[in-house]
Amino acid sequence: MSQERRITAVLGPTNTGKTHYAIERMLGYRTGVIGLPLRLLAREVYDRIVAARGPSVVALVTGEERIVPPRAQYWVATVEAMPEALGADFVAIDEIQLCADPERGHVFTDRLLRARGTHETLFLGSDTMRSTIAELVPEAQFLRRERMSTLSYSGSRKISRMQPRSAIVGFSVDNVYAIAELIRRQKGGAAVVMGALSPRTRNAQVALYQNGDVDYLVATDAIGMGLNLDIDHVAFASTTKFDGRRMRPLAPNELAQIAGRAGRGMSHGTFGVTGEAPPLDDGVAEAIMEHRFTPVRKLNWRNPALQFGTVEALIRSLEMGSDDELLIKAREADDLLALKTLAADAEARARASDGASVRLLWDVCRIPDFRGISHAEHAQMIGQIFGYLHQSGKVPDDWLARQVKRLDRTEGDIDTLSKRLAFIRTWTYVAQRKSWVSDENHWREETRAVEDRLSDALHERLTQRFVDRRTSVLLRRLKQKEALLAEVNDKGEVTVEGEFVGRLEGFRFIADKEASGQEAKTLKSASLQALAPQFHLRADRFYNAPDTEIDFTEQGGLMWGEHAVGKMVPGDDPLKPGISVFVDDEAGADVAQKVQRRLQHFVDRKIAALFEPLLNLSRDEELSGLARGFAFRMVEGLGIIPRGEVAAEVKDLDQDARGALRKHGIRFGQFTIFMPLLLKPAPTRLRLVLWSLAQGLQEFPEAPPPGLVTVPSGTSLPRGYHAMAGYRAAGERAIRIDMLERLADMLRAEDSRGGFEAKADMLSITGMTLEQFADLMQGLGYAAEKGERAKVKAVAEEASAAEAEAAEAPVEADAAAGETAAEAEAAEVAEVPAAEAEIAVEVPAADAGDAEVSEETPAEPEVEVYYTFKWAGRQGGNRNAQRRGGNQSAPAGRRNDTKGGDKPRGKGGKPKGKGPRRDNGPKQFQARPPKKEKAIDPDNPFAAALMGLKGKD
Repeated sequence: MSQERRITAVLGPTNTGKTHYAIERMLGYRTGVIGLPLRLLAREVYDRIVAARGPSVVALVTGEERIVPPRAQYWVATVEAMPEALGADFVAIDEIQLCADPERGHVFTDRLLRARGTHETLFLGSDTMRSTIAELVPEAQFLRRERMSTLSYSGSRKISRMQPRSAIVGFSVDNVYAIAELIRRQKGGAAVVMGALSPRTRNAQVALYQNGDVDYLVATDAIGMGLNLDIDHVAFASTTKFDGRRMRPLAPNELAQIAGRAGRGMSHGTFGVTGEAPPLDDGVAEAIMEHRFTPVRKLNWRNPALQFGTVEALIRSLEMGSDDELLIKAREADDLLALKTLAADAEARARASDGASVRLLWDVCRIPDFRGISHAEHAQMIGQIFGYLHQSGKVPDDWLARQVKRLDRTEGDIDTLSKRLAFIRTWTYVAQRKSWVSDENHWREETRAVEDRLSDALHERLTQRFVDRRTSVLLRRLKQKEALLAEVNDKGEVTVEGEFVGRLEGFRFIADKEASGQEAKTLKSASLQALAPQFHLRADRFYNAPDTEIDFTEQGGLMWGEHAVGKMVPGDDPLKPGISVFVDDEAGADVAQKVQRRLQHFVDRKIAALFEPLLNLSRDEELSGLARGFAFRMVEGLGIIPRGEVAAEVKDLDQDARGALRKHGIRFGQFTIFMPLLLKPAPTRLRLVLWSLAQGLQEFPEAPPPGLVTVPSGTSLPRGYHAMAGYRAAGERAIRIDMLERLADMLRAEDSRGGFEAKADMLSITGMTLEQFADLMQGLGYAAEKGERAKVKAVAEEASAAEAEAAEAPVEADAAAGETAAEAEAAEVAEVPAAEAEIAVEVPAADAGDAEVSEETPAEPEVEVYYTFKWAGRQGGNRNAQRRGGNQSAPAGRRNDTKGGDKPRGKGGKPKGKGPRRDNGPKQFQARPPKKEKAIDPDNPFAAALMGLKGKD
C-alpha cells in the first residue's frame, strides 16, 4: 500500500485520546474531514479546531447547522452530513463501532467502505471492530491505544451517598428528570445532558458541571459518545434501554462505552449502579474493567447504489441485500418508511414522475423526524414540503415564516420548550438545505436565532428545576474551605455569598423553610459558620441596648424587639428568677454569657422598679418581732395575702406593729391584706409570671385586662390565681380586691340579720346589674331572696337621690374609716367609672300584643324585682368561692361592729339601710346569735376612729 494513501484503524477503550490524535493528524494536512457520531460532539471538536486555526478555515456541517466559510479547509460534520467528493487529504470516522447500531449503523458502514482521504484515512473506535475491519478493509493498519487511567467497578450505591463529580445515567427523559430532581433535593442540584438538547443548551448545562456550580451530572447514553468531561464516577440507574423497537439490555461493550467516561487523563475512574438497577454480573464488570468484549461480527448495511428512475425502483434498491456475509440488511429506517408512506399518496406519486423528482422526494424523506410524534404526521409534513419544492422549487417564505413564528415563544415549562426545540430543528434542517429556501442566509439566521432563544430558555428552566444554586454554591465554598461572607439586613434576613439562607431571630438562626433533608443541613452548616462574626456583633448591640427594647411575656419569655432571646426560670427566691437564653450553640459560650448577663440585669431592674414597696418592706431593719414575721409573709405572697390565710397572725399584731406595716403601704382589708400600689397592671402582670414560675406551672395564666372591676371567675384556673391577679372569686365573677373592700365598707352599715337591699352605690362601684350583684353576694356568703312588688314613683325618685348620694359615699366611707391618704389613693388604682346599674328590674304588666285597654279599665301597677340579702354564714354560695381558691371571712360589719348603740348613720342622722331600727342595747344586729363581747379589732380603721372619740370623751 502506498504511503500516500494510508488507512489506519486506531482502536482501544475510552480515555485513550483517539479523538485528540485524529485532530492532530488532520491539522497536519492542508485539508481534512472528520465525521462524528453526535451533533454535540461535532460542535465540541469544531470549537477546538477553531481555537487552533481560526474560524475562517473551519466548516461545521450537521443536519441543523451549517457554517461554511469561503476558504474552508477543515470540515467537521456528523457522519450523516459528511460532504462527499471533496478530495480532502485526510478523512476520519469516529466511533466506528456504531456500524453495528440497528438505527444508524448502515451510515457508518457506508463510510467505512467508501470514505477515503487522498493521503490518510483514520477509523476510530472500539477494539471489537478489529477483525471485521481487517476483512472488509484488508489494506487497513491497526494502532492499539491503551487507556490512560484505570477503571474499576464499585458496586451499587444509593444516590444520597453518591460521591461528588459523578454522572448518573438513565435511558429515558422521565428517568433523567426524576433522578435530577432527587439530586437537587439531596445534593443541591445536577446538570442535565441529553442527545435531544441543542448544542447551546447542552454546553450551558455542561458548563454548570465543569465550573463546579454542581457536582453531579444526569445524562442519557449521549455522554458515551466522546464527550470529554471531568467525571470520577459513572452510575447506571438502569441497564436496559428502548432502542426504537423494544426494551433490551445493554451489551457489555455498550456499558463500557458509557462507563469509560469516568476518569479523564491520568485520573482513575469508577463505575457502578444505583437506584433500581441490579448489580452487574461479575463477568460483565470484569469485562468492562479489562476491556474484553465479543468482537463485532455483523455490520448493518444499506445499498448505496440507489436507483432514481421511479419510486418503486428507489424502494427496491434501498431494500436490496448484500452478498457479503458480514453485511446484514439494515432494518427499515425512518427515511425509507416515509418514502413508502408518500409513495402510497396519489398526489406525491404523481409528482414523482421522473428521476429528478424521485431524487427530490428522497432528499425530502431524509428530513429527520425530530418531533417524534408519529410516522403519519411526519409523512404529511414532508409531503407538504415536497409539494412546494416540486411546484416552485422553493419553500414559500410566508408559509415557513408562519411555522417559525409559531415556535418563537419562550414561555412554558421544560417539556413545552423541548417540543418547540424539536420542532424548530425541522425548519433549521430545511433552511440548511441548499436551494430549498429563497434566502438561505436569512432563514439560517432566523431559525438559528429562534433555536438559540429556545435553548437559553430551556437551560434556564432546567437550572431552575434541577439546580439549587444556593446549596450548590455553599457546598462548593465549604468543600474548598473558604471563608463565607454572611450579611444580615434590618429585617433579620440572612444571605451567605449573596444567597438567601434564612432568618436570624434574636440569637437563633432559622433556616429557610423551603429547604429540607440534606439541603437544610447544608444551609444550616454553611450559614452558622458564616454567622459567627454576626453573632458577636449582635451580642454587643444587645448588651448595650436600653431596657425599653426588652420586655417579658405573660409566659415568662424575654423578648428583644419581636424576637425571643430567653426566658425566666425558677430561682431560689420568687423575686430572683434565673435566666435561660435562646442562643445557638454555634454562636459560642461568650455570646451566650453576654446575653444571659444582659437579660438578668433587665429582670432584676424590672423587679426592683415594679416591686419597690415590697423590696423596701423586706429590707426594713426597724421591723421586729411579729411585724417582721408578717412582712416576710407579705414578701412571700408577693404583696397580696387573703386575710383568711393569716387571720391568726393579724389578730396577734398590736397597733404599733400594724402602724409600722402601714407605713409601707400595707392595707389590712376585710377580705385581703395587700399593698395597693402593687395592684397596678404592670406589677400584676409580673407578679403572675413570678408566681407561676414558683408554682412550677407549665402554662402561665394571663393577667385580667386592666381597668375591669369584675371578671369571669373561670373554672380551670390554678388555686391562688385570683389573689395573685388582685381579685377575689365570688360566684360567677371575681371582683377586684380594692373595690371589694370599698363594698365591705358599705355593707358594714347594713342589717345583715334582718336583711337589706342593694344600694345604687353598691351596684355602681361593682359595675353590675342587680342579678349579677345577687350572684356576687351569694359568693361572699350571703343569702339572696328574690321578690317582686309594685313599683312606686317615689321609689324612682328615692333611687335618684341615692345615686347622687353614692357619688360621695366612697369618699365619706373611707374618711369615716380613718383610711390613710396612701390607702385612698391606692383604692383608686386602675379604677374606671362603672355604668350606673338599675336597682330594680321592670317586668311588663301585659304582653305588648294584648288588645287595647279601654279608658275605663284602670292600669295595672308596674312590678319591680328586688333582692333581700342576709348573712348565710359558710353555707350556700360560699362553697362556690372555695372551689375557686377563695378564702372566707365573716360578713362585712360583723367583725368590725362598733359599740355605742345605733348603726352608722347617713346624712341628716338617718339610719342607713331599710331594716327597722331597734333600741335593744349597745350591740348592733348580728348575722349570728350574739356572743360574748370582744375587744374592738384595732385593724378596723372605723373602729380606731371611734376609739379616738371615746378617748376624747
